[in-house]
Amino acid sequence: MISKKMKYAIKALVYIAQHSKENSSVKTNDIASKAIIPKKFLEQILLELKKNRIVNSRQGSMGGYYLMKKPNEITLAAIYRLCEGPIALVSCASLNYYEPCSDCVDEATCKIKFALIDIRQKTIANFESITIATLI
Repeated sequence: MISKKMKYAIKALVYIAQHSKENSSVKTNDIASKAIIPKKFLEQILLELKKNRIVNSRQGSMGGYYLMKKPNEITLAAIYRLCEGPIALVSCASLNYYEPCSDCVDEATCKIKFALIDIRQKTIANFESITIATLI
């Protein structure tokens, strides 16, 4: 199950993609009210998306948030890693956060690890195939 943080990040990115035009941005209040996201939580999410260069913001009366990447370049895998962390279910099956299991007798022949690597690969493939553009 994904967290509300991830769900709200996706909803915010979809809203921004749908409502920002060339050289324009979307106000936080509009995203919060139209996408039904608590404003304080949305502000935290947008700051994290900004820190990771997925969105950026402008100040002033015409200010707000806009996408730094094209909607077809923002995958659910990237959003998942940002909001949830590693995609792998256990650290020994992780690509980016690998750690050996302390209770594994022989990692090289561990059938559990290989099954979880298979799940990780299929999950990554699915997450990579879905972008913000797909969801618009």
